[in-house]
Amino acid sequence: MLGSVLEIRTAEDGSVVICPHGAGDPGRADELRHALVHALRRVRPLKLIIDLNDVSELDPFELGSVAAACDLGDDHHVSVFVCSRSGAVAARLTAAGVSPSRLRR
Repeated sequence: MLGSVLEIRTAEDGSVVICPHGAGDPGRADELRHALVHALRRVRPLKLIIDLNDVSELDPFELGSVAAACDLGDDHHVSVFVCSRSGAVAARLTAAGVSPSRLRR
């Protein structure tokens, strides 16, 4: 776990799961970006899951990082999926360029 706002774990199937927690925090955006880039460029799992179920809002930097991670995953042959219970977060992700086929509830 990086700090107290971001949890990173490996699922039983080998997928890397990145879970930001809590309300928007200036440090969280930077930690999230670093974790996503590290997972996609260095770890290179078959699947990366960005679990936003504990996040009620993403700031613009976090939105951009998640959208860019989807494209970077394609470049590195890593399937990237985003989980979010919040319809508002899902709508903002779609507006930022995340394909609806990547979104999971």
